[in-house]
Amino acid sequence: MNGAVLTQVAGRCALAPSDAARSPVGGSALSPVLRPPAARSGAAFTLVELLVVIAIMAVLAAITVPAFKNIRQEDAFVAASRQLLDDVAGARQYAIAQRTTVYMIFCPPGFWNDPAFPPPAAPQFARRTNLFEKQYVGYTFLTLRSVGDQPGRTSPRYLSDWRALPEGTFIPPWKFIPPTAYRRITDPSTGQFFDVYGFATNNIFPFPTDDTLPVGGRHVTLPYIAFNYLGQLTVDGVNPAGRDEFIPLARGAVLVARDSTKTPQAVVPTVEERPPGNSTNAFNLIRIDWLTGRARVERQRIGGT
Repeated sequence: MNGAVLTQVAGRCALAPSDAARSPVGGSALSPVLRPPAARSGAAFTLVELLVVIAIMAVLAAITVPAFKNIRQEDAFVAASRQLLDDVAGARQYAIAQRTTVYMIFCPPGFWNDPAFPPPAAPQFARRTNLFEKQYVGYTFLTLRSVGDQPGRTSPRYLSDWRALPEGTFIPPWKFIPPTAYRRITDPSTGQFFDVYGFATNNIFPFPTDDTLPVGGRHVTLPYIAFNYLGQLTVDGVNPAGRDEFIPLARGAVLVARDSTKTPQAVVPTVEERPPGNSTNAFNLIRIDWLTGRARVERQRIGGT
């Protein structure tokens, strides 16, 4: 067949040159060869297959993204609990070591509306901007006396900068009710309940700095808890409180008003619990024993466990 032989290539019939044709002599031309088509380098997706894969990915994303979000929220909740436990323990230890009373002061909503807040002419007035975003999330520590102070004299001193709870957590507004009012939190799985009273308040603390002068004979009224020199909870700075303190935590957001330059404004923030009502129906309480001053976490039990 014109110097060619019939060969089988990859299951197909093709014409291949004979030995003579492979080594032409005298410039004879090589006979044409029928070659097999190029083999597929890999399997390709059809349009239908691609759409199915995209649909599966969308379903998986819809399932997993909320789960990851809940994990991040839970991590922030655990971090907030740990932070408060550590800071409460630190305040108690400092009170014992220095034989003084340590006040843990919380930043209340609308503090600038108090008539005792420093007037615009006072140098402390400008410090309020830094505290607008501390409402419901911020706290610091203060002592009114130190070892060696003369009897009857005070030397107020802040022991730390203002701290804030991790993003996504806050102290719910209902904790800032009057100290004689309370909200009962009940665990439906066990029937156990906790009466959470409002923070104690006082107007003896210089605010927002320790060199702030009183206005009208007093300072801004601030919520607080306190530890005496024995490490016990106290209200008056000396005597034991007589009841445990509960600091509730909530998941969600504190939406601080800001201007076009992102500067916080003098507006009480909007607070959103996510999911709604979680500060009471899925509670997380920092419980401080009044006699020992030691703190622990009380959480809603699931299934009575």
